[in-house]
Amino acid sequence: MKKIGLLPRIIIGIILGILVGMFLPAPIVRIFVTISAIFSLFLNFIIPLMVVTFIGYGIANLTEGAPKLIGITVIISYASTLIAGSIAFFVASNLFPTLLGSATLSNIKLESGLESYFTIPLKPLFDVTSAVIFAFILGIGITLLRPKGQGAELFSIVKDSEEVIQTILKNIIIPILPLHILGTFANLAYAGSIQHIIVIFAKVFVVVIILHLLYITALFIISGIIGKKSPLMLIKNQIPPYFTAIGTQSSAATIPVSLIAAEKNGVSEQIRKFVIPLCATIHLAGSMITITCCSTAVILILGQNPTYSSILPFILMLGIAMVAAPGAPGGAIMSALPFLYMVGITGEELQGLMIALYLTQDSFGTAANVSGDNAIAVFVDWYYQNKVKKDAA
Repeated sequence: MKKIGLLPRIIIGIILGILVGMFLPAPIVRIFVTISAIFSLFLNFIIPLMVVTFIGYGIANLTEGAPKLIGITVIISYASTLIAGSIAFFVASNLFPTLLGSATLSNIKLESGLESYFTIPLKPLFDVTSAVIFAFILGIGITLLRPKGQGAELFSIVKDSEEVIQTILKNIIIPILPLHILGTFANLAYAGSIQHIIVIFAKVFVVVIILHLLYITALFIISGIIGKKSPLMLIKNQIPPYFTAIGTQSSAATIPVSLIAAEKNGVSEQIRKFVIPLCATIHLAGSMITITCCSTAVILILGQNPTYSSILPFILMLGIAMVAAPGAPGGAIMSALPFLYMVGITGEELQGLMIALYLTQDSFGTAANVSGDNAIAVFVDWYYQNKVKKDAA
């Protein structure tokens, strides 16, 4: 199974879960439900630690490079992420009610399936709100210390902790996720909800991919016009990184290929070696589009009517909470899980549904992320050449 990509494993887990729930007796189905429930407890335990390490390290690492370039890159990346999420919500909230139609689950109880055989008393060390505040204090504190020649040991600890969580994601959480999804879908199939969910998956998937492609095309057109480069040339050069990201499902693993594309785009060496790695950590437009669409779909499934005022705090928080998360396959949705309550998505079944919905499209979200990175690099290079250098002169 290790030789099979995450997306095929997720699809296999969904198919097997449906077959298990439909054709196997309840005692066997409950075994998978139990595994899924215990894994969910472990996931909830890891999430606050993930928030601290990802956000803390992401902020602390921003001390590298010119402050002005850091500022403009961060502002553009965050603004792009928020705009992407807002566009995704308006499209999804207006399109999904008609597109999903009678396929919603407003009259079906997702929690009416089987219960696990047993549970374990595993609670997080601290809640997510505390984790976010601590991560900001830690990250900002390190950024203030490092220019003074202090904080190197603390930064090293944060960096090593982030690598530990990345390792846990890579070697434990991601490999077990298909089994978790199998248990979730087995329970849904046993409860008779699965036929509706399959229809939802297909429709949401198509909308998300179209939004990805339209959004990154718009970014290349805008950056091409500002940077006086051909948008078609920029899009053509982005094809290798795009498919690399689909294959690796990691923005971090795509950095070398993105750097080659940035060089072909005519981005100066100083800027491309700074912006591409940074944006691989903080620019999350593709992931935001996917999570926003999936969240809106689940909210509609529950028979609720989402509004922009209710979804905006969720988008604003994810733009920060997902920092550095897309570097690992599935990292974005893991960072988003503790904030799903903000839009009324609670419970193991809905959490599992969100994970499954997102991970079927995770590689495409990562590809959209890294594509936007190169568009931002073109703009930052133009800003550097025409503003920063001239001001310095």
